[in-house]
Order: sequence, then C-alpha cells, then structure tokens
Amino acid sequence: MPAAVLEVCSFGIQTSLIAERVGAKRVELCDNPIEGGTTPSYGAIRQVREKLSIEVYPIIRPRSMNYYYDDDEFAMMLHDVRMCKELGCDGISVGVQLITGQVDTDRMKRLVEVAYPMGVTSNRVIDAAPDPYEALEALIEAGCERVLTSGQAATAPAGKEVLKKLVEQAAGRISIMPGAGVKSGNVKELLQYTGAYECHTSARIAWPNNVAYQNPQITDAGSMYVADEEELRKIIAAIV
Repeated sequence: MPAAVLEVCSFGIQTSLIAERVGAKRVELCDNPIEGGTTPSYGAIRQVREKLSIEVYPIIRPRSMNYYYDDDEFAMMLHDVRMCKELGCDGISVGVQLITGQVDTDRMKRLVEVAYPMGVTSNRVIDAAPDPYEALEALIEAGCERVLTSGQAATAPAGKEVLKKLVEQAAGRISIMPGAGVKSGNVKELLQYTGAYECHTSARIAWPNNVAYQNPQITDAGSMYVADEEELRKIIAAIV
C-alpha cells in the first residue's frame, strides 16, 4: 500500500501556501467554503499554480446545491477544465449526476477526456448518489483516479463502514479518499480501519478581519477561512 498522503481543501492562496509548507501532497482549490466549494477564479488558479510546487487540483463546480447541470453549465465546466490545463494544473476535482441522482457516466467520461493528461478526482457526487457502490463502478468506468467521499455520512468517521466497503470494492482500481470531519485526533484510526491511503481536510478556521475600521451596520460582508497550520502538522504527523 502507498504511504498515506494528505490533500488540503484550500479556499485561497494563503491556505495553499500553508499546505505546501506542512508537507501536504495536494491542494483542492475552491471558492465559496460556505456553499461547499465552487470553481475558483482564473486569477486564483494561476497565482496558486505559479506559487506552489505541490499538486494543484481546482474544483470544477459552477454552483452549489447539486451536481445535476444543464447544457450551459456543463459547457462552462468544460471551458474551466481547459483553463486549468492551460495553466498547468495537475488535475481537477469534479462530479456530475443525472436527475435520478446517479453518476452521469457519459459526462464524467467527457470531463476525463478533456482534462487529459491531467488527473481527475471525483468529488462528493458519490455521497449524493442513491447507491454508492454503483456510483463507484461508474466513476471507475469514467476513468477517475480517486474518489473524495465521506461514506455518505455527515463526516468520514461516521461513514467509516461504507468507506471500508468502498476501499474493498475498489480493490486498487481507484483511490478512496475520506474527507469531511477528518482531524488529527481521528485520521490515523480512520485510515487504518478503512484501508484508505489518502485523506482530505480543510482544517479551516476563520481569518481575523484586520481592517482598522469596520462599519457595524454592514453585517453581510462574510468571512474568510484558512487552514489551521498547527492542526495540519498534527495530521501529517499522525499519518506518516
């Protein structure tokens, strides 16, 4: 089995730099953490790619809610995949489903084809599918190299039974990467129990607003999140 590695869900350049500094193998670059992550901007992808020597996998997700996209949205996704390739990314993270909730194998195959030679991680579309074991076979057929999943539970530790079954079913054909609720206190046991050799975390904390003046009447400015560097170091220490 390969040595365990860490992928960090990054919502910007700051976390991406932290991830490289602590020894993560890869960043999944996203925007909009509150909505579960959407496609980052051209500028964000380019800056992160230019600054990092580790793997960069932008998420290709035009919006939140579900993974069922109309033709215009899917065309946008293909444009974004080509942009990632032009910018020298190592891969993408993406998922597409049918209106029934099942994986859209044809569209996933198309995304893998357009992405080549970049790698393709299937993000948590498997957790939105009615049957995760059927979904896994569809993602293998589509040509994905790994699957980010919580085992159809709110957190990966809660979904460890399903994760273990997915690892057994995959039988080395694809990597099962547990994500959601992965922390330094549970990651070692989670990987040992499931047999997975990759894990995914954001370890996110709110970034303090350091602007000297803040109008108290403006309450919809939102928050900025970065990874907790100390927590990431503890996760790395737990899995090596």
